[in-house]
Amino acid sequence: VQLQASGGGLVQAGGSLRLSCAASGRTSSRYTIGWFRQAPGKGREFVAAISGSRGSTYYADSVKGRFAISRDNAKNTVYLQMNSLKPEDSTVYYCAVGETVHGMIAGAPDYWGQGTLVTVSS
Repeated sequence: VQLQASGGGLVQAGGSLRLSCAASGRTSSRYTIGWFRQAPGKGREFVAAISGSRGSTYYADSVKGRFAISRDNAKNTVYLQMNSLKPEDSTVYYCAVGETVHGMIAGAPDYWGQGTLVTVSS
């Protein structure tokens, strides 16, 4: 499975961005897809995930109510709509694919994509 993340950029605080993660290869609509972020010198932090079976969504407390994850199975693409962005949201965001929601939230997906940089100016 290959994952291509895009959509990062520079935005002012309070603004919005939409990240995309396009999957290719041995993909399946039953996979859970998630987003993580990693600040310099820190571990990867779970941000959001969407299950393959029911499309159930899961969020870190820090982004709940501001971010929304969705998927288009026909396009093998998952989106992360980020609203009300804060400077502390600035970092590299990664998408990932895994068999289970539990594994995803635990930070142990099966595949990682490359990162896309989000910068929020104050």
